[in-house]
This record gives sequence, structure tokens and C-alpha cells, in this order.
Amino acid sequence: MKQLILVRHAKSDWPEETSDFERPLADTGLQDALKMSKFLKNHNIAIDYLVSSPAVRALNTCKIFNQTYHLKFGTDEKLYNPSENNFQSVIYDLNDELNSVAFFSHNNGISNFANSISEDIFHFPTCGVAGFQIECDSWSQFDGANKKLLFFYEPAKIKV
Repeated sequence: MKQLILVRHAKSDWPEETSDFERPLADTGLQDALKMSKFLKNHNIAIDYLVSSPAVRALNTCKIFNQTYHLKFGTDEKLYNPSENNFQSVIYDLNDELNSVAFFSHNNGISNFANSISEDIFHFPTCGVAGFQIECDSWSQFDGANKKLLFFYEPAKIKV
């Protein structure tokens, strides 16, 4: 059994003359990322590894989660402006020793991918987190595996 956790980057800012890739987190985003990471940890949501889009806002969201979880993490450019196939490609590259992995990415791709593997249709707000149970022993079995939504949390609706 595997667990895939999808995290949309926290609220970002868009300073003048800043490229989309370089956009930093807004103060609200910094607070939400810390709140969500502590909420997950306090609710015993296990994570073995973090993979982030290399874009500044996603990577900084990942780094804040890592302040709570203290894990190794990596980046994958396929998670920046991703299509559904990009997520699957990153999944197939995962080591089978990892049982619970969190991806940090962007809309609309993350919402589209989540909706493609769940019957529960939803739209990710910034720093929204969805966890899925994947009934497989190897990440290479992802496509044909049964998938079940375990949780969906939004920063505005949780208390730490």
C-alpha cells in the first residue's frame, strides 16, 4: 500500500518584474504552509519523502513542510506547469522503498490530476492538501491500482 499526498503551493506574491518561476510566498502563504505542515504532523500523517516543483513558491512551501518533517527532498521540473502525465512520470520514478510521498506543485495541473484519480471532484486552494491511498506495492503499478481519497484539507478550514 502506498500513499500519495498532493500539496498546492502556498499563497504567493507577484512583485513587479518577477517571473512566474521566481514568485515568492506571501506572508499569508508562509503562515499557511507552517500551519498545514504542523496540522498533518499532529494528525499522524506519515511522509517519507518530498518532491517539489523547482519554482520558488512551490519549493519554499516544500521547505517549510520539511522544517516540520525533517526529511530528504528533491525537485522535479515536471511538477512545474504540470499535465496529468507529468505527475505519473514523477510517480513512476519513485523508489519503491518509499511508502508515503508528498508532491508540491501548481494549479491547474494539481487539481486536474487529483480529479483524475478520485471520484471526489475538488479544486485546490493555495496550500490545499489531498492524501490518496494507492493499492499497490510498487509505484510502477500506479496506473492500474485502486485509488482512494483519504483526506482533503484547506488552510482556511483547519485549526492547529
